[in-house]
Amino acid sequence: MSSSIHRGWVLTHKWSSLICTVFLLVICATGLPLVFSEQIHDWLEPHTYVQLPAGTPNASLDELASSARALYPQEVVTSIFVDDDEPQAYVWMAPSFETAKRDPKSGHFVRFDTRTAQVLEQSKPIGQRPLGFMDWMLRLHMDLFADLAGELFLGAMAALFVAAIVSGVVLYGPFMRKLDFGTVRSGRSRRLKWLDLHNLLGAVTLAWAFVVGATGLMNELSTPLFAVWQRTDVKALLQSYRNEPMPPQAGLSSVQAAYDTARRAAPGTTFTGITYPGAEGGSPYHYLLWGHGSSTLTSRLFTPVLVDARSGALTAVVKMPWYLRVLEVSRPLHFGDYGGLPLKIIWALLDLITIVVLCSGLYLWFARRRTRAGRLERLVTARVSR
Repeated sequence: MSSSIHRGWVLTHKWSSLICTVFLLVICATGLPLVFSEQIHDWLEPHTYVQLPAGTPNASLDELASSARALYPQEVVTSIFVDDDEPQAYVWMAPSFETAKRDPKSGHFVRFDTRTAQVLEQSKPIGQRPLGFMDWMLRLHMDLFADLAGELFLGAMAALFVAAIVSGVVLYGPFMRKLDFGTVRSGRSRRLKWLDLHNLLGAVTLAWAFVVGATGLMNELSTPLFAVWQRTDVKALLQSYRNEPMPPQAGLSSVQAAYDTARRAAPGTTFTGITYPGAEGGSPYHYLLWGHGSSTLTSRLFTPVLVDARSGALTAVVKMPWYLRVLEVSRPLHFGDYGGLPLKIIWALLDLITIVVLCSGLYLWFARRRTRAGRLERLVTARVSR
């Protein structure tokens, strides 16, 4: 490697690392509890249910939606979430679809026991609910409380992190030619010892850091990627409906029938989300149902199904574009959701090591600046004394 190319890689590693380090420390610190989000949520908000015989059938989704509308007759149902882990369903409501689009925090939910249709909880509008600990961690991790601008900014920081990793790999090879792998020169200066530790820990976490950085970049692009999909594929799919009015909620076909239609159209798929016509992210004319598979991989790959909200007929089983498939796979990989609690623990340990790498990088930069300042001061003193 020529000296000019080597200097270019050094500058790339130096500035890409320095620019993103503070924000990466925030991401790593907030990501640590998010890795165990399910366990922490179950601990902070435990749910209890009445004991019923195994195989007790679920109540109709129409009954749940009707009960929610009876509680809030002036509002509309925007979506239903059917939990596939616990016997509960959330019916989300808003004052109107226009209000929900203008102010997403105006929505609230009614939580039901899916077996008995009993109301378990009625939430306040999102904007009136105080943020809990995990809400703070998630918002800081996702967008620094800056919405889309924050997502794009953190996406840029993730891209710089990936650049720092790649440039670090390029520089690590020549650096280690004179040393055995894992050597830490503890008998020399403190800065040299931390340089060796920084390089060693960076090499140990290399693959994990690259995967987490790349998947983090994909996650931060989720909003614009879904917007592209809606403006292209979904818009083309709904082209034949463009001149038809949106059906009123009182005139919609059975949501339970739409749920059953989707299950028949996609066998082996577990449907959990149902977006009503007119709601943000859905179709003005259809129930949009989201389902996932049962295997380790397909459980993270979602299949959307459109069911005509007036006739109840199947419109389409939508094929997701490749970039959204990549996004779906990257989300659980980012938080170590593929292998249960053991993998989460490994993810947490690697996260802690990465925090050490980031902090040691900052220390090395400041220590080098102090060393240079000390040399300059000694040089000036020597010239003055002459």
